[in-house]
Amino acid sequence: MTWLRAFGRFWYDFVVGDDWRVAAGIATALATTAALTHLGINAWWLPPAAAAALLGLSLRRARGGR
Repeated sequence: MTWLRAFGRFWYDFVVGDDWRVAAGIATALATTAALTHLGINAWWLPPAAAAALLGLSLRRARGGR
């Protein structure tokens, strides 16, 4: 069971990393893209835009919010 726990911890650390908010934002962007695509709306641009915005917010938080 230890290898399964280590495997799970690796993937948690790999996906979430240092900032859980970025991981949650990307997951939300992917889910929104999937929902919009299911409705027939072309939403390929949403994940890259969300990644850029979330990166900017993460860097702003890391600098101290100045």
